[in-house]
Amino acid sequence: MRRVTDRVKRSGKHPSAGEPATGDARRDRWRKHRVERRAEFVEAALKALDERGPDLAMDDVAVAAGVTKPVLYRHFADKADLYDALGQRGTELLFSRLVPAINAELAPVPRIRMALDAFFTVIEEHPNLYRLLVRGSFAGKPADADVVAEDKELIATALTALLGDYMRMFNMDSGAAEPWAYGIVGMVQNTGEWWLERRSMSRDSVVEYLTQIIWAAIDGLARQHGVTIDPNKPLEENKIVQLGRVRPKEETDVS
Repeated sequence: MRRVTDRVKRSGKHPSAGEPATGDARRDRWRKHRVERRAEFVEAALKALDERGPDLAMDDVAVAAGVTKPVLYRHFADKADLYDALGQRGTELLFSRLVPAINAELAPVPRIRMALDAFFTVIEEHPNLYRLLVRGSFAGKPADADVVAEDKELIATALTALLGDYMRMFNMDSGAAEPWAYGIVGMVQNTGEWWLERRSMSRDSVVEYLTQIIWAAIDGLARQHGVTIDPNKPLEENKIVQLGRVRPKEETDVS
């Protein structure tokens, strides 16, 4: 699997996103326009995904954007570049919901429920984007790209730190934090894929079932160590995590 930074750098390889600000106001305004147009085309690709499903072609994106394919290729070096841009956008959509939920100053169970609801809300709103990234069915997908696995790694790493902080706060051995974090993330992802295909229950129901399972595991481990945690009372100290990708400076410095 590629390093996370490799995918972020690749998404900025096209001249419209890869040129640093020059100090030339006219040139920099043109560059900003190209960056904005690229973002508009990514949103058009999301629209095409909603309408056409995960078997997306560049023709579909062009139609959704109201342009020709040659215009698209002025902003994306190739199909792999578009795939990376969609992956970056998917990560942004997920983390914009997930980070506030994970760091909410709530009691343990409402906090778990809110984080799970954030994930399931995003995949419910953009099911075809999630399917595209999970299945890797896009014809121009880079051979070594696995956006979902990369995001899973980031979330599990952040959750490891969060669980570890709380376990140390309660004078517990924090060695279990990492396998627990990966176990939770894997369970949630697998359940999300199952739920998208079956839809045999509401989003609220699947979120509630997972909340109960995760809390039962946390509560059980804590009680084994003589620690009792009120599931509906905020903890004295609210541990937070930083979760997100660092975008290259040239992608954001457009003024």
